Amino acid sequence: MKLQIIIAALVFACQVQAQSYKKIHRKAIVVDTHNDILMKAVDRGIVFDQNLTGKTHSDLVRWKKGGLDVQLFSVYCDGDTKEPFAFANREMDTLDAVVKRNPGKIVKVKNYAEIIEAVKQHKIAALFGVEGGHMIENDLNKLEALYNRGARYLTLTHNISPNWATSAADETNPNPVIGKGLNADGKKGLTAFGKQVVQKMNQLGMMIDVSHVGEQTFWDIIHLTTKPIIASHSSVYKLTPHRRNLKDDQIEAIAKNGGVVQVNFNPGFIDSSFDRKEMNFINEHKAENDSLIKAGLGDFYALDYLYQKYAAEAKTFRPPLSKLIDHIEYIIKLVGTDYVGLGSDFDGINVTPLQLEDVTDYPLITKELRKRGYNKDDITKILGGNILRVLKANENH
Repeated sequence: MKLQIIIAALVFACQVQAQSYKKIHRKAIVVDTHNDILMKAVDRGIVFDQNLTGKTHSDLVRWKKGGLDVQLFSVYCDGDTKEPFAFANREMDTLDAVVKRNPGKIVKVKNYAEIIEAVKQHKIAALFGVEGGHMIENDLNKLEALYNRGARYLTLTHNISPNWATSAADETNPNPVIGKGLNADGKKGLTAFGKQVVQKMNQLGMMIDVSHVGEQTFWDIIHLTTKPIIASHSSVYKLTPHRRNLKDDQIEAIAKNGGVVQVNFNPGFIDSSFDRKEMNFINEHKAENDSLIKAGLGDFYALDYLYQKYAAEAKTFRPPLSKLIDHIEYIIKLVGTDYVGLGSDFDGINVTPLQLEDVTDYPLITKELRKRGYNKDDITKILGGNILRVLKANENH
């Protein structure tokens, strides 16, 4: 009889916990600051108000299933793309078309107040984040034009640096043939024009994103900005020493600035053993991978194809969800619960941590945080409250 009572109590406790995390997730405003579905829409002809289960990490119906309320859509092209400003606008057109076709499900918003109104109406609030300063083509008017179309952050560099700021890729692995690693002044960090970009963004109320930037660029930004900054999709260097991750002093500086680190779900950024395992996987399928690239698919989409085809094999080396939570928790222990959020990189990464198969699995993050003892208020801030605070602070002139 005692055993039955114990079992019943355990079952009841599990049910209460399940209800608890689901309720927290449902009531929170869930914000993701980095999703690359627009890239796939333009590159591969993806129409994301259709059911894309099994093809992408995201689509309009699955965002709602995952409890997502606010999405900052990445506007991305390579640093060597011709006419990158025009390309950026083409990606923006793609979202505008989806919004126009689905006015009851998704709406473009310009500010914090409009986000809150969209959430009340049970619509996804959509904004842009421009991933790479090369897309402004050294023209502050083009920066303002992107802002006017709904861009609420600019990632100052992608991997290939514009001539006015140095990227993490170029600062750590400069190409001596083309002179990368240095800005137009022959130095690391921001040029005078780069500083004008930061000042213009502060003036507009556009969040400065330090994901992808080099360390010197980062510190130049910190010393110059008058508004809180973000890292839209970066994780912790101490746990995974990747050039795209943030060191402790950078995380502390972001917190002191009142900004937020939006943790990236990319397995290579959250598990230091993953890149080696992925290379073994690619080598195992080298002939097929090479033929896909030769056929014009490109490195990213060739790997996308291999991961989908050999999903069972990939499961053997994908990191567990707990690795992602470790990065969130590390930031919390270092600077507190006010300075961390979610920047998934869904559809900009080839593969995800186990359990986070797609955007329907956001609630599992809430579940894991609850299991680790975080309360409703803490989790609500992590899921979206912190980034909304920073967005609102940037609006204030």
